[in-house]
Amino acid sequence: MTIIRPYGDTTGDGMVQLSFTLPIAHDKIADGAALQLAKKMGLDPAMVVHSRPIADARDGRSGFTFFVVYGRVTHLVDTSLVQVVERDFPLLSPQEVNAAVKQTLHRPLVVVGGCIGTDAHTVGIDAILNIKGFAGEKGLEYYHELQVVNLGAQVTVPALVAAARDHHADAVLVSQVVTQRDAHLHNTREMSAAFREAYPRDRRPLLVVGGPRFDESMARDLGVDRIFGRGTTPGEVASYLVHRIVRKEAA
Repeated sequence: MTIIRPYGDTTGDGMVQLSFTLPIAHDKIADGAALQLAKKMGLDPAMVVHSRPIADARDGRSGFTFFVVYGRVTHLVDTSLVQVVERDFPLLSPQEVNAAVKQTLHRPLVVVGGCIGTDAHTVGIDAILNIKGFAGEKGLEYYHELQVVNLGAQVTVPALVAAARDHHADAVLVSQVVTQRDAHLHNTREMSAAFREAYPRDRRPLLVVGGPRFDESMARDLGVDRIFGRGTTPGEVASYLVHRIVRKEAA
């Protein structure tokens, strides 16, 4: 079956739940405004199942309200039309990654990573790079054939390019969590442009970005080699590096 409908209480009932914030004080008018928006979005019938004020840090008063709305939609989803970026490389164990790098490069594979722009959220980059890792997997620092340079947070693009040059990076990993006003997209385009200007095409390090709100299909548009979304593990990143760098060197 390729045609599906949302499920809430019973199969095929079309019930969905969504949350949003409106710039309005928390009262009955606010609840009515939320219902009006929900109906314009196609939920009919709709109900506000939760609403609460969001306090203003300056004076404790709130001009914003958070809502959770529950309702029925009539829209159908055709899964045959869904397009995703499939993993096109095998998942390798740390031992297989180390063996491939050692046998092919005969030197450590150098990875430089960090958060660029004003992004100070290092949880994502640390999950991939730090030895403690993520989801039960050790980070890239655990791989003895990988040399990892973690630049941390709020790294400028020129500083990232300079670090990549200084360490002769094979790959540059950038994490972007802050997405207000599409900052993650602007920062990524700025980074890719800087690397294209700083390196000859055949010597540029592999550019990899990750974050919870990236569209993995936008790699070409953003000028990078690969985008990893939420839930990515260190093993996936290490396997990709072997797929793109080590296998290319061997060829």
